[in-house]
Amino acid sequence: MLFATLNAAPALAYVGPGAGLTAIGTMIAVIAVVILALVGFVWYPLKRLLRKKPASEEGQESQ
Repeated sequence: MLFATLNAAPALAYVGPGAGLTAIGTMIAVIAVVILALVGFVWYPLKRLLRKKPASEEGQESQ
């Protein structure tokens, strides 16, 4: 499968503006989703760690 992908011949076909814009929009959306997923996997756990209070402070507040 990898060989077939790397050894592909040009199609020599016309791609109209509608299909081209759709392909560009799809690529932008996929890139945005990947970036936002990476940010989510990094940022939200960091945010939770930064907001977590030490156990000693929690005990003092309840007394």
